[in-house]
Amino acid sequence: MIRQFVSMIVAVMLLAAVVPYASAQQAPDAVPDVESAVVAEQRPAIDAVKKQISNYDQQKLKADTDATLADLRLNLEGTSKKLLDIGVSFRPRITEINARLDQLGPPPPQGQPPEAQIVTDERIRLTTEKAEINAVLGETEDLLIQVNRMIDAIGEARRELFTNTLSQRVDINYSLGSEIVTAYGQELQTMNRLVSSWWRFVVTFKWQSMLAATFFAGIAALVLLIGGRRTIGHLYFRDPGIEAPSYLSRLAVAFWSTLMRSLTVIVFLATTYLFLGYFNVMRPDIASLIYMLFCVIGIVFFVHALAQAVICPGAPNWRLVRVAPRPGRILMVLITATATITGLDYIADTINQIAASALSLTVAKSLFATVLVGLLIIAMAFLKPLEDAESGATKPWPRAMRIFLFTIGLVPIIAAFFGYIGLARFVSQQIIINGAVLVTMYLGFLTARAVSDENALAGTKLGQAIQKRFGLDETTMDQLGLVASIVINVFVVILGIPVILLLWGFQWSEMSAWFLTIATGFQIGSFNISLIAIATGVLLFALFYFFTRWFQGWLDTRVMARGKLDSGVRNSIRTAVGYLGLGVAAVIGVSAAGINLSSLALVAGGLSLGIGFGMQAIVSNFVSGLILLAERPFKVGDWIETGGVGGIVKKISVRATEVETFQRQSLIIPNSSFINGSVGNWTHRNKLGRVDIAIGVSHKVDPRRVHDLLMEIARSHPLVLKNPEPFVAFSAILDSTMQFEVRVHLADLSNSGSVQNDVRFAIIDRFSEEGIEIPYPQRDVNLHLEDADSIVELLTKRVRDELAADGKKFKQ
Repeated sequence: MIRQFVSMIVAVMLLAAVVPYASAQQAPDAVPDVESAVVAEQRPAIDAVKKQISNYDQQKLKADTDATLADLRLNLEGTSKKLLDIGVSFRPRITEINARLDQLGPPPPQGQPPEAQIVTDERIRLTTEKAEINAVLGETEDLLIQVNRMIDAIGEARRELFTNTLSQRVDINYSLGSEIVTAYGQELQTMNRLVSSWWRFVVTFKWQSMLAATFFAGIAALVLLIGGRRTIGHLYFRDPGIEAPSYLSRLAVAFWSTLMRSLTVIVFLATTYLFLGYFNVMRPDIASLIYMLFCVIGIVFFVHALAQAVICPGAPNWRLVRVAPRPGRILMVLITATATITGLDYIADTINQIAASALSLTVAKSLFATVLVGLLIIAMAFLKPLEDAESGATKPWPRAMRIFLFTIGLVPIIAAFFGYIGLARFVSQQIIINGAVLVTMYLGFLTARAVSDENALAGTKLGQAIQKRFGLDETTMDQLGLVASIVINVFVVILGIPVILLLWGFQWSEMSAWFLTIATGFQIGSFNISLIAIATGVLLFALFYFFTRWFQGWLDTRVMARGKLDSGVRNSIRTAVGYLGLGVAAVIGVSAAGINLSSLALVAGGLSLGIGFGMQAIVSNFVSGLILLAERPFKVGDWIETGGVGGIVKKISVRATEVETFQRQSLIIPNSSFINGSVGNWTHRNKLGRVDIAIGVSHKVDPRRVHDLLMEIARSHPLVLKNPEPFVAFSAILDSTMQFEVRVHLADLSNSGSVQNDVRFAIIDRFSEEGIEIPYPQRDVNLHLEDADSIVELLTKRVRDELAADGKKFKQ
């Protein structure tokens, strides 16, 4: 219905261009025969579409399988798209005609002077061409409606076919045993005759081709098996010497052992089938039987290998589920038997089609298979396979698991005995095959979760090999583990979901069309989303990003290093190139992803007000960072002071600057603080700087002698520059000292600490040798007392009393 509504809207939009002028025209006396070029161009395509629709209509009447109906629907959807493209192709010409008719204007009313004949003829010609295009558009619209109705009818037929298959009830008459036995004997005779005749043909004419097909298939399987063991055999080899392998190691062994064993068998079977077909060894009826036989063998072997990898009764320390060895073997046999019976049911269905078996025999075989599968599942529910971690005793399944097993075991049995054979077969088949697929997907998800754990990847043999080969640290390995976890999850979903959909009855052609639609683009509102475009955008962004990083390194080490540029200039240029490259990569990636930059501009304009009020500080710091990189008031490695804090600049980014103090504390200072406040830079243009060392001496010393000694000490230090030469200032005369200040210049101010220490030690040693005193602060205190004698008398009496008291205590 939605498709019909969209098609009608397209037709109405195209017809709307005709109506305004058609109503205003006066019917001409004679319409010239006008041939529209666009109509002549599209007419063969319209005729071809008509023929296709007629053929599809005939095919729809004969289609009796879901696969045929699905393919027919895809063809009709392609036809519908062609019709829409044909309708759209008329739009440019309609636009041209409308523009020209606007220029010509309407015909003059009665009573007005007539217009030129050439104008009248052109108006009539354009109007006639529009009418012709209008007729073709109407024809196209009718065809589009017919196609959409056929698509809806096919969808309804598929739903009805699926419903009838599951809900059709067969009257089970248990008195027809003799008839079933007779039909079974006839089927055996028919199949024996077909297989015998084919085998005689092979032995007589194609035995060499048969041997060659088997030989080449065996070679392919052996190459895969031996090559897999030599290359990745360590990934799925269970080492008996490891008593408690990690969960990730057990998962890896289970996955790779199942994959390699199953893949070897599948490659052998698939290669054999392909070579038999290539050498024309198989007849069509035998080909379908062999195809089904090979599929069943591959699926049963896969289920068996998967169960063995998960339960692992022969090596309990490598099992994924804590199942006791003896019940584990029984459980593995039951699982393999269930898969085998389900596979035999598929083979029996193929034989029914080849031998045209009787309905009673078909029902009997399906009834037997579904009941047996249900009984095997119920037998699994009665098992006590789980092993207690402490005591080692066996215990039954959890209650929810037992109820689930009993339910899925009873459903096909009950459905079969009530005559719903189709439903019983569908349920039993889906239990086995979907169960195997879901268990495999679950193992994949568990593997992804285990890989993402901390230090998990580094603990595996593959992770250790990668770490040793590329010299990666633990943090990088953990990040690789997270990336590997995401890749595994995506891989499991991409492979698992299509397989489940195929098992549920969807056709591969349908899923291919869905994937193509999702990949190439689908519409959500006014936005067109394309996974291919998004992936292309991400890939281009990554490529330009890594190219920018490479170009930064090349520019820094190969160009700027040879130009003898200082580290600050190099860092500024490197940072600017990095941000420029990141911006270009983002623009290219967004454009390649199909995102309209004008829409982003509108969004940015709408957010500008909120950014202006809510992100003032961030924007201010960002702009300040750009100013710092451009003006370069300081650079990396400079010694700066701001806001009472001093240290060495370690990093300048667009938002903040990292400064490391001399106590090794990292300070992250917003860039706006440097722009709005004052900044002192000791090494702005060079590292030349002056160091002041204060010293005080006694008033008893000759100050000129002190001055000469300090000059001698300053000049003798090897790091003190001769030009400007050292200077000693007699800076102050204080209460207890005469203050001097030694001022020396250094080529590298970062050596100021060691130079000050050396000069101070030299001053102490030289002053000690010369007998020059470095005084400490002192003060004379004079007490003025008016009654000193009375105070002395009181103190003397108090001392005598205390002495007398101490004497009495001593005698006692």
